[in-house]
Amino acid sequence: MTMKPEKLEAFRYMLIQKINDLLGEAEKTVSEMTSTKENFPDPNDRASLESDRNFELRIRDRERKLIMKMREAIQRIDEGTFGVCENCGGPISEKRLLARPVTTQCIDCKTKEEKLEKLKGG
Repeated sequence: MTMKPEKLEAFRYMLIQKINDLLGEAEKTVSEMTSTKENFPDPNDRASLESDRNFELRIRDRERKLIMKMREAIQRIDEGTFGVCENCGGPISEKRLLARPVTTQCIDCKTKEEKLEKLKGG
């Protein structure tokens, strides 16, 4: 079962838009961090600023990883494997793809994987 070309293009457009939004946020963060030359003589104020910046950078790092996954999803669209589970080869539901377009597993395979991880870790 292959997805209709119009649906694939809609997913491609959605992924590209999200990538552009995230890149815009990253640019804004870099701009804000490099343009402001705060001088906080109070160590508490300085520590608070550093904490905020570290938090912001962690968020941007997570977004960077998400962008890589989105680009991989676009590549799967190009290759004709988008919406196909990498484990069982079955279709990934459109509802699941709408919720998480970077997914590479159907809900059944993902559920099995999570149960195995839980057994190993817990």
